[in-house]
Amino acid sequence: MSVASENEARPTMSTAPRKAEEVISLKVTLRGMRPPIWRRLEVPIRMSLDLLHDAIQAAMGWKDHHLYRFDIAGRSYGNPCQVDDVADDTRLTLAGVMKSGVRRFTYTYDFGDDWEHEIVIEGKKAATDGRRYPICIAGKMNCPPEDCGGVWGYRDFLAAIADPSSSKAEEWSEWMDRDFDPKEFSVEVVNSRIAARLTSLHA
Repeated sequence: MSVASENEARPTMSTAPRKAEEVISLKVTLRGMRPPIWRRLEVPIRMSLDLLHDAIQAAMGWKDHHLYRFDIAGRSYGNPCQVDDVADDTRLTLAGVMKSGVRRFTYTYDFGDDWEHEIVIEGKKAATDGRRYPICIAGKMNCPPEDCGGVWGYRDFLAAIADPSSSKAEEWSEWMDRDFDPKEFSVEVVNSRIAARLTSLHA
């Protein structure tokens, strides 16, 4: 379900990349993918879940056209203005998640394609002087295109671009980007997206 026209504003802290005293290392992995598609992020420990959503969108390469939800220790969090039966994700920070003892949770984007991301809290450390957070420090593989049909649809899409003469290529011909490179990944490009997204949201 698209939210492009219903992106209701909620009270939130400044979203611009900022200095931090402590940061958490997170590994975000898109489930069901071989080879794995993942990003390692360093984010401020006091970052709220709604801002983590923004960081994940930029880091993975999603376009934020759909609804999302975090599932943590049996409870769901998101934007209550858009999703039923979720707690307000502006009210829970990563510090609060860590305090509860949780070290692994999920983030689902697009309830049609159901892109499930596993988020693992790998550790906490002092922030590096002069560095702005959140930041991506590593990753692998390109993000699937929006609306390609989830894990199974993406596999069909990859088969189509790999063999333009196949029947699958004909099925996808009007939709697919033949220049798409599933192996493409750049830390610099990802961090440019993160900075642009978190700076522009409330510019």
